Amino acid sequence: MQTTDFDWPGYIALMAQILDMPLDDARRAELEVQLRRINAMAQPLMDFELDQRQEVAGVYQL
Repeated sequence: MQTTDFDWPGYIALMAQILDMPLDDARRAELEVQLRRINAMAQPLMDFELDQRQEVAGVYQL
């Protein structure tokens, strides 16, 4: 499993600024907990190796 130390507090601060969404310290802390949980759930899927020949999505043409 790949582990990277992502700057969640920095990400949350940047997104709050971009979205013009004021967050108090309690909400920032809870949002960081939730984002870390989502990251932990998604990590096994992200670590799954796909065959180089396997298409990840179909290509539709008219």
